[in-house]
Amino acid sequence: MSTSLNIGIRMAWRNLWRHKRRTWLTIGAMIFSNLLLVFLISLQFGSYRMMIDNTLKTYTGHLQVQHKEYNDNPKIRNSFQDIVPLADKVRKQLGSAGITAWVAARGVAFAMTSSEQRSYGLQIIGVEPQYEVNVSTLPGLVNKGRYFTDFNAEEIVIGSVLARNLRVDIGDELTLLGSGRDGSFAAGVVIVTGIFDSGNADVDRSMAQLPLGYFQSLFSMGGQGHNIVINAEDLTLVSALQNEVSSILGEREELSLLDWNRLQPGLQQAIQADMASAWFMYIILIVLVAFSVLNTQLMSVLERTREFGIMMALGLKPARLGTLVFTETFIMSSLGLAIGAALGTALAWYLSIVGFTYPGMEEMAGKFNLPDRIYPTLSLLSIFLGPGIVFLCSLLASLYPALRLFFLQPVSAMRAV
Repeated sequence: MSTSLNIGIRMAWRNLWRHKRRTWLTIGAMIFSNLLLVFLISLQFGSYRMMIDNTLKTYTGHLQVQHKEYNDNPKIRNSFQDIVPLADKVRKQLGSAGITAWVAARGVAFAMTSSEQRSYGLQIIGVEPQYEVNVSTLPGLVNKGRYFTDFNAEEIVIGSVLARNLRVDIGDELTLLGSGRDGSFAAGVVIVTGIFDSGNADVDRSMAQLPLGYFQSLFSMGGQGHNIVINAEDLTLVSALQNEVSSILGEREELSLLDWNRLQPGLQQAIQADMASAWFMYIILIVLVAFSVLNTQLMSVLERTREFGIMMALGLKPARLGTLVFTETFIMSSLGLAIGAALGTALAWYLSIVGFTYPGMEEMAGKFNLPDRIYPTLSLLSIFLGPGIVFLCSLLASLYPALRLFFLQPVSAMRAV
């Protein structure tokens, strides 16, 4: 059996190089498509990773500790006690365990904000100034004035669209009117110390930040708050971090720990939609390669019709001839997969170190406080998914030329020129 298999492989190898140019053109098409697929899929995974990080680091974070009813019903009363001490506890115990993570407490409320000329309703976020800069990109987007540093300062940071609508600038006063957690009347006057520009008009129009100490005093929160935001060092470490934080929370049954999938369900859906549209283009490329293989093998079979007829007349079964054609395709596809995947991996690995950029990306990234390069993400899936599908489709494309041999008549085949 092994001798027969060895002879079949040797014959397939010999037959491939009868027409070297045609064989290399077919293998070259496979190499190019596999290289392109590995690079594009790795780049796509890297861009998704960057998109997730940038979206979550703007405000949401990788994980959030909340009151168990807050995510479904984000009311001011769905808060929890001792938010700052709990955030300190999480921060300290994660550090003791050698886990790199960034933790910040927040409070959330809604208020009417008035300047001398206009009034607008907006979401007010109370933050820990010294820790918020580690979990959110908004402090880095302050392009006018400064971000606050005092936990109890009567200061506010607002978006550029809101500043324009209210017709205020740095140093101007704003009046805040709302309801406290206990139903009391919340009113205060704050100084605009910073104006941020996130590039998102909705955020810049409807969100403002206060120091958490003043926020708690203004809205009668006591020591309560709504979110403890936690960012992992890397997106792949979120699950392990979630388990660690869950153990730290212990028996506080009123709290829930939500990951980014629960906090931003639309983000995963957007990624899936983008992946589907990208695979439409990948499939077109794969089909073109498959037709190239089909054309090569069909021409090879037609050119050897007389040879196959003689072999069948000598007693060789059509199944053995079909296996020979299939083996030829297997060898070509294996070469295309190995060389293409290796070159694609090398390219993606190099760009995962130095990054990939295109004209205009650096300017856009600088404006929105985003990374100016995309770093492809290499994994077994990104390396072998595309080339594996090309390999399987190439083998399927060889079935038609192989099946033609089952209908070949030895006598008529030997008469073929």
